[in-house]
Amino acid sequence: MAGSRPGSSSEQGPTKVVATNRRARRDYDILDEYEAGLVLAGSEVKSLRESNVTLAESYARMAGGELWIQSLHITPYSHAGAASGHDPDRPKKLLLHRGELNRIKARLEQGRLTVVPLSLYFKQGRAKVLIGVARGRRRADKRQAIAEQDARREARREMGRAAKTRGS
Repeated sequence: MAGSRPGSSSEQGPTKVVATNRRARRDYDILDEYEAGLVLAGSEVKSLRESNVTLAESYARMAGGELWIQSLHITPYSHAGAASGHDPDRPKKLLLHRGELNRIKARLEQGRLTVVPLSLYFKQGRAKVLIGVARGRRRADKRQAIAEQDARREARREMGRAAKTRGS
């Protein structure tokens, strides 16, 4: 589902955002977005429901025709026993349609692109991750993006101020 985002009006049922990766939007230009399911153990799902996850350093890579998310740290569930717990840093398989996997693989082979998780959420009771095919920004690009964001924010403030004075 390229282009879909959690919380959009086309979805049925509530979504609960567990974690977002704000650093990814700052450090990368996001070219495509995909929603993927995750293969998780029971204790990992319980830990996610408590928002015990770190997305900041994680990334995804292709291996054997499948997409795996690396360095996604899910803290062990507090009430799980030692035997029923999970490895917090194990690679987790992403569930995508074959066509989406082929499109991602083709984009990655073009070079200098990576796949980064943007947010982790529950949709209709299932854990989902929004991933983006991204190109890394250089320092000057980051400055330019921050300046554009500040300009948009200031324009919104001014339009809000103008609307308030018109309404009074």
